[in-house]
Amino acid sequence: MTSPASNERKPQLLSGCVISFQEEDRIADCVRSLSFCDEVVVVDSGSTDRTRAIAEELGARVLVNRPFPGHKEQKQWCIEQARHDWVFCLDADERATPELQQAVQSLRDRGELRSAGYEMPRKNHYLGRICRAGLFWPDRKIRLFDRRLARWGGTNPHDRVELHGDAAPERLDAAIEHLSYRDLRHHLRTIDSFTRIAARAMQQEGRRTNVFDLLVRPPSVFVKSLVIKFGIRDGWRGVLIAALAAYTDWLKYWRLFRLPRRGAS
Repeated sequence: MTSPASNERKPQLLSGCVISFQEEDRIADCVRSLSFCDEVVVVDSGSTDRTRAIAEELGARVLVNRPFPGHKEQKQWCIEQARHDWVFCLDADERATPELQQAVQSLRDRGELRSAGYEMPRKNHYLGRICRAGLFWPDRKIRLFDRRLARWGGTNPHDRVELHGDAAPERLDAAIEHLSYRDLRHHLRTIDSFTRIAARAMQQEGRRTNVFDLLVRPPSVFVKSLVIKFGIRDGWRGVLIAALAAYTDWLKYWRLFRLPRRGAS
């Protein structure tokens, strides 16, 4: 006769995965929030501050992969270095909330991680406040997944986890906390950097800009953020987020317009 204990599921092993660069002021909280994982892997792209030292002091296994190959490539390389197939991925400016830690730990301890991947909302901090509407909420991301059934894809710098085949992610209600930008200047620098990367990636895919991209897309993004997704509920922050999202869209396509066609000299 089989005993009840023999029917119990075994706990599943889990690797926390993080990529970093010059994040000495934020890496500690990120690594600490992954303490429920069986290991934490930090892949750094050549930080010259104390990012790597701080992560190592907190018990993370720190690897260096440079030159930086791109966001999705770096994250894919990171999960490939993990010791376990189930991975929980965070950016250095993110942390798993206590509620999310408890939810994931409960699933893995009972051996009930069954979906190819799990998605969760992000609490995006913006200029001193958590946004509850607009493009910043619920901002769901797949961050817990079986690397045998998923991989990092998307178009740089906007990477995303892609599940194999027709698999659909399950949802968790508990959230990731995201410290999106240190200040407005940081937001503007990020827009400048990310639009350059995005334009180059689109060029490599053979995409070109048209009048619709430059004149229709940006105002559509503004209306979507502020009105359709109720960003106005976040007050002046909601208006600023919508305006900068529209500017980001315009700048990305303007930079693509100025790049030579793929294959041109």
